[in-house]
Amino acid sequence: MDTLTDVLEHIRSAGALIGQNLMSPPWSIRFDEGASMTLVTMLCGDAWIVPDGGRPVRLRNRDVAIVTGPHPFSVTSAPDMQTAPLYVVTAAGTCTDEAGNVLTDESIQLGVRTCGTHLEAEHALLTGSFTTAGRIAERLLSALPRLLVVPYSQRRSAAMELLQSEIARDEPGQQAMLDRLLDLVLIETLRDWFALPEASAPRWYHATRDPVVGPALRAIHDEPARSWTVGTLAAEAQVSRATFARRFADLLGEPPISYLTGWRLCLASDLLQRTDDTIDRIAQQVGYSSAFALSAAFTREYDVRPSQHRALSAQRT
Repeated sequence: MDTLTDVLEHIRSAGALIGQNLMSPPWSIRFDEGASMTLVTMLCGDAWIVPDGGRPVRLRNRDVAIVTGPHPFSVTSAPDMQTAPLYVVTAAGTCTDEAGNVLTDESIQLGVRTCGTHLEAEHALLTGSFTTAGRIAERLLSALPRLLVVPYSQRRSAAMELLQSEIARDEPGQQAMLDRLLDLVLIETLRDWFALPEASAPRWYHATRDPVVGPALRAIHDEPARSWTVGTLAAEAQVSRATFARRFADLLGEPPISYLTGWRLCLASDLLQRTDDTIDRIAQQVGYSSAFALSAAFTREYDVRPSQHRALSAQRT
């Protein structure tokens, strides 16, 4: 398993807010959902994405953008627009006016998962949001900029078009279909963006393709509980220990065992949050000999004991 696959296995949409918005310029929509990531594309027309406190970024027709982090942002027909938004999309999935008053469905609802002013509007905006939690999701989100855009000319598949066609249907299983398609669009958008020359992809993404470090990374992610050493990882890479350790540190910015430890603790953190497994069982799953050994490493890394982390996570959900 490559590193990106392993990370994305822990980021799945479930009951995601997905819909299209039809408007005639001038218009503005504000997103205040608190989502971890929001996919944005203009199905018709061009627009601007304006993150709070950030500069406007042009979104041309069929470009795909990802906005990261829970902070609000707006999508507008003009970057310097001063008028109030048509509506504000909230975390509850409702639309309000700027004062926070919930708008009635009749005033903005145009069809299945479609809002706006009228069906013949010149502009069509499609959005889909992800709400993620856990250390592994943070591993990806921390490596991404606040806003990234993949130009239509650089997109390499038609998954977004499949998502668009599914939105218009009102059939059993639609939410499950939309969730799966949104996952696919996210994966494709990230791969396309990482391939752009100007993209600042995380070190682990580039290292996955390295002929020396790549096999070792895949081994770590395939079997995190195995008793790995620099020697056994070097054997996976089919090079000497010294060559492997030097190459790994050059590409990842940390020694192999440091990376292994960090990944194991990320896994443990998410298992504590998402499962009812005992700490001893989780320790075995991620490569520690006992609950005590995991607790010592976990507390040293995160300054909180595993049992406390679990309790705090339960309070937040």
